[in-house]
Amino acid sequence: MKRTRGFLRQWIVFIIAVLLWELVTQLAQHPFFPAPSKILATAGQKWFSGPPQSLFLTGEATGDLLASLGRVALGWVLAAAIGIALGTLLGRSRTLLDYVGPLMAFMRAIPSPVLVPVFIVLLGIGSSMQITVIVFSVVWPILLNTVDGVRSVDQVKVDTARSFRIPRAQWITGVVLPAATPKIFAGLRVSLSLSLVLMVVSELVGSTNGIGYRLMFDQRQFDFPAMWAGIVLLGVLGYVLNTLLLVVERRALSWQPSQASADQVVGG
Repeated sequence: MKRTRGFLRQWIVFIIAVLLWELVTQLAQHPFFPAPSKILATAGQKWFSGPPQSLFLTGEATGDLLASLGRVALGWVLAAAIGIALGTLLGRSRTLLDYVGPLMAFMRAIPSPVLVPVFIVLLGIGSSMQITVIVFSVVWPILLNTVDGVRSVDQVKVDTARSFRIPRAQWITGVVLPAATPKIFAGLRVSLSLSLVLMVVSELVGSTNGIGYRLMFDQRQFDFPAMWAGIVLLGVLGYVLNTLLLVVERRALSWQPSQASADQVVGG
């Protein structure tokens, strides 16, 4: 019974919104705004009507969905590695942060979509350009949150480490990064959402596959149900990826008293 109430509490607004969407679009019969039922049928035909040996995935699903997911995953992982490494270095060195702070503020203010032509000239058309666009855009939330987290380490821990002369590498991995983990995960969540957005933007130009390419193709063909199926797919992907990251975050932060007590409240 509790699970049923929890499910309804989480999904009741979404279910009502979808039902209203279905009702309004059925009454309007506007070609640009198909009903959710038609969008769902189109999505099934486009992506899940393949042969059993390919797990019912069509060629379009494997060619577009997997390509886009690969770009998002690789771009996000590279941005996370760069952001956490640089953020840790800058967070532990106030002098270095003073030098590079203005440059970071300048580069962070540049919208990545306007740099797509530059990346095309430098890297050519292909996955390298698209992954670079993703990395350049999503590294900043991770970098800045890591700097903030690293700089907020408890002074008592700093003094204790100095008293016991703990090696610097052990101090970083055993004290600094665990203390900064909550803020690092906050940056990772923001960057994951941005990764999907920049994946679509990068695939709109100079791409022969991917969700963004397929959205533009369906729009030019005036296949609006297929176009909306792609838009809905992006929302589903964003929700699924964010949910998976939250699961990882809860496990990674389960040692923290605040997180443990929150999990007890949810479980109780």
